[in-house]
Amino acid sequence: MAEVRISSCPLNCWDTCGLKVTVENGKVVKVDGDDGHPITQGKICGRGRMLEARTNSAERLLYPLKKTNGQFVRISWEQALDEIAEKMNEIKEKYGTTAILHSHDYANNGLLKNLDRRFFNCYGGVTELTGSLCWGAGIEAQTWDFGSSYSHAPEDIYNSKHVVIWGRNVARTNMHLFQHLQAVKKRGTKLIVIDPIFNQTAQIADMYISVAPGMDGFLAIGMMKEILRLELEDRTFIKNYTIGFEDVTALLQRITMEEIEQLTGVDRDTMTALALIYGNRPTMTYLGLGMQRYANGGNTIRLIDALVAISGNIGIPGGGVNFGNLQVGQSFNIAALTLPERKTAARTFTMMKQAEGILQARDPEIKMIIVTCGNPLTQVPNTNLVKKAFQSVETVVVFEQFMTDTAELADYVLPTTTVFEEEDIYYSSMYHAYVNYGPALVQPPGEAKPDLWIWTQLAERLGFGADFAFSRDEFLTIGLSGLEKHGITLEKLKQEKHMLLPVKAVPWDDYRFQTPSGKYEFTSSLAEQKGMDGKLKIMYPAESEMTNRALAEKHPYRLLTIHPLRSNHSQHYHLIESMQSIKIEISKDIAEEKGLKDGDTARVFNFRGELVGRVKILANACAKTINIDEGQWGKFGGSVNVLTSDRESDNGQGSTLYDCLVNIEKMNE
Repeated sequence: MAEVRISSCPLNCWDTCGLKVTVENGKVVKVDGDDGHPITQGKICGRGRMLEARTNSAERLLYPLKKTNGQFVRISWEQALDEIAEKMNEIKEKYGTTAILHSHDYANNGLLKNLDRRFFNCYGGVTELTGSLCWGAGIEAQTWDFGSSYSHAPEDIYNSKHVVIWGRNVARTNMHLFQHLQAVKKRGTKLIVIDPIFNQTAQIADMYISVAPGMDGFLAIGMMKEILRLELEDRTFIKNYTIGFEDVTALLQRITMEEIEQLTGVDRDTMTALALIYGNRPTMTYLGLGMQRYANGGNTIRLIDALVAISGNIGIPGGGVNFGNLQVGQSFNIAALTLPERKTAARTFTMMKQAEGILQARDPEIKMIIVTCGNPLTQVPNTNLVKKAFQSVETVVVFEQFMTDTAELADYVLPTTTVFEEEDIYYSSMYHAYVNYGPALVQPPGEAKPDLWIWTQLAERLGFGADFAFSRDEFLTIGLSGLEKHGITLEKLKQEKHMLLPVKAVPWDDYRFQTPSGKYEFTSSLAEQKGMDGKLKIMYPAESEMTNRALAEKHPYRLLTIHPLRSNHSQHYHLIESMQSIKIEISKDIAEEKGLKDGDTARVFNFRGELVGRVKILANACAKTINIDEGQWGKFGGSVNVLTSDRESDNGQGSTLYDCLVNIEKMNE
């Protein structure tokens, strides 16, 4: 008999949807939205619906695998765990614990996914990854400005006169915000979209501005210049609650409006209109992730922060500059779960430079890589270098559900459970502040095991099993400790399925910022403490006419690599036949220059690599722009990251995936 259970989407996304999962005869047969969830209200995207196909796929990894003479053979869990633990003990004795690299990402949410850090800390501390491919430059930028990256509650949008969506295709990546946009527009709120591509969100906007890729910061400069010229700034806020404003005014004088028009492709009248919008507060700004994936990405976010601050839209209902919402994750007792005090050694590579770190590591060299919650051979930039690095290491262990590009390179592949086969609680640090409970609904196929079971078994073999001698409920209770005073307990969460965490709906409403000065910092003292220049700057993408004319002449087109509509990064390509080919989306001017039409086969290339795919012409894309969705598997044509650079962002914490010049040519059929 069919039973409908309440669960949660685990995917790394803004929305963290509530789900209704139908289970029949021990099998998930349907995934719908939970209409009782206060944020997601029964609506879910195609990625969430794909969790049923992902769970039931015949391609699931069912047994531990070991590569022998270049081929995978099935082995027992006992053999796999014994051999991995033996290698880890040997590495610890001969080279030290940092000879192991933990390569991870955030493919799936879940409070207990933090227990990988507990394991490696109790082992003694390994080489870890810092920064983020996804949003690291922007998080660091807002930390410099505000002290952290906080967003307004979803419902605060109804207090806004204007809403600016800057570089975020809400319809594709944040669908429940899209519902709010439609609702507030009907009430008279003006919707403005700024983006290089005329996307689904732009289609409902009152005003659409196409900005040249990587030049968003210059647009913010132009708008600030106009705000000051028109005397629209919030002088009280600037005087009493900020430091470094004089550095901003000096910066604005170093570039003319004519130069900004040329760089951005936006005319002065439009910048004046935008300045008036910001001056007529409250204006709410939602930032996307793409614009901070450049060598000037952190500076870009800081310039937009400065625009919002100067116009007086900080700390007021209906305002804000919304990028991340770290106060959500900060609600949990992560330290009690991860035991950072147990670490006795440490070394870090940035997530972007992990391949270079592996190849250059000495004293000790990297002897083992353990991969969890990620697929670096597809997702990390400069794929060819990543492949070379992983192939150079003696032992690679991958926790996985499917035979991904990364798993294919492994020496050991350990089959893991899906969201519906393990209990956890789920939350997002990007949008809303509800935490969702997700029970174990079905038994895993074959011998697939939860990550926690694997860590527990390895911990026992490595001599710290007592640190994992807890049930899942006990670990969840540890993570929730500190929330009891707010009425949030595991028992109550299991009953109610979702609960609102105690976070501020309007961040910084007391104008007490978490910066060293306690004020909003146009010039960052935290950056200076880290040995960097904390001033806002005039900065360009690393691969551009302004910084490398010779490269731009040889590779004149800017490549964007946006998220696919139906797959969370690389996770679902193998399950959707229509996605298993490369689509090259190009602006009309490129089609005219190169004699390309829809359906043509073309090669996109630069000095790092090349991809071949079918052309689709975008009618309203910014000139000289190409898009190829990220996440494609090698066997379906290969990842777009064969073209992207592993360069770090200006503040060292983000990727520069969009800072990429390419050329394109038609291929004979």
